[in-house]
Amino acid sequence: MSEAEASVGMAHDAGPDEKTLQVLRDMANRLRIRFIRTTSSSTTSYLTPCSSAAEIMSVLFFYTMRYKQEDPENPDNDRCILSKGIPFVKVATGWPGQGLGAARGMAYTGKYFDQASYRVFCLLGDEESTEGSVWEAFAFASYYNLDNLMAIFDVNRIGHSSSMSVEHCVGIYQKRCEAFGWNTYVVDGRNVETLCRVFSQAAQVRGKPTAVVAKTFKARGMPNVEDAESWHGRPMPKERADAIIKLIESQIQSNKILVPSPPIENSPQINIMDIHMASPPAYVADDMVGKRCRILNNIYFIIVFFFLNTQESSFTN
Repeated sequence: MSEAEASVGMAHDAGPDEKTLQVLRDMANRLRIRFIRTTSSSTTSYLTPCSSAAEIMSVLFFYTMRYKQEDPENPDNDRCILSKGIPFVKVATGWPGQGLGAARGMAYTGKYFDQASYRVFCLLGDEESTEGSVWEAFAFASYYNLDNLMAIFDVNRIGHSSSMSVEHCVGIYQKRCEAFGWNTYVVDGRNVETLCRVFSQAAQVRGKPTAVVAKTFKARGMPNVEDAESWHGRPMPKERADAIIKLIESQIQSNKILVPSPPIENSPQINIMDIHMASPPAYVADDMVGKRCRILNNIYFIIVFFFLNTQESSFTN
């Protein structure tokens, strides 16, 4: 479904009021400010990819997802898997692209084992979409009709060292997703109203997983940095960072946040306390064991949940 078609299809859907939309915009901008302050103190900065998905994160965590923020391990909470980086999320894989594989496993468990209402969301970067594991997960999710699963592509055009081969050609992503049997929307990832409505529409789809292809821009809202290929991994000079922060702060209209809706509590009660290994692992001292580690490079959810713990004023959506 194209962006224009999505807009027409949503014309009669009840969406958030303007007050809620403005709070979501403000929260996205606060995310950007936190990104700038956090990454500017580092010798290696991943500011630009963090900023591209700020609106997606704001809408997802404070309007769409259902969870208890004071109880992040609650089994009834919606799940979020970040195939771009880091904590509170159930799995944070970094850019190699295993995130959707984990998400489809959680969605399969929710639909066929738990038979519960929680949903699973996975945010992917466009660089992750080049990995074959992503499309294996797409085939699996379609075959098993995982309508409780949503994949969100943050299509910000620029990879680690240069632009992606398909750049901002979101239609290519759309065709690929639809070819695998997914319900697909193409949206402007900067438009919180469109994101709210598309995410809500996806919850009504039965028998298919949903993909949301969001066109975004690295370093969104930062003059002379937005959509520039030369800033990936570069720290921003303090003087420039301070000037951009002041500009973004001037666009914020309130100090309010949204309180996420509580989950539907229908997960089965499971006790794993009496589970034991059949036999202990047999390790031999000095044996050489292969290992692989990767530094996760994005900071989305550290900042998202900073908001949850520090903002004093809020209202319920």
